[in-house]
Amino acid sequence: MIKNHNTMAKKELTYKQATTELEKIFKELESDKLDIDDLENKVKQAADLIEFCKEKLVKTDDEIERILQKME
Repeated sequence: MIKNHNTMAKKELTYKQATTELEKIFKELESDKLDIDDLENKVKQAADLIEFCKEKLVKTDDEIERILQKME
């Protein structure tokens, strides 16, 4: 999954992979076992994943709307 925050990794990432990675990060954050350096990196990674998911949802919604309009 995403190990770095580059655009290439995001392009190869699926929505399912992103949500799975987010779940993993949230569990790590809840465990209170992360040191401060890891905490900062995990929060940044989570923010990137959330942004990716939001973009994917908007794009999918737009595409579905376009398809439905064609069908009318």
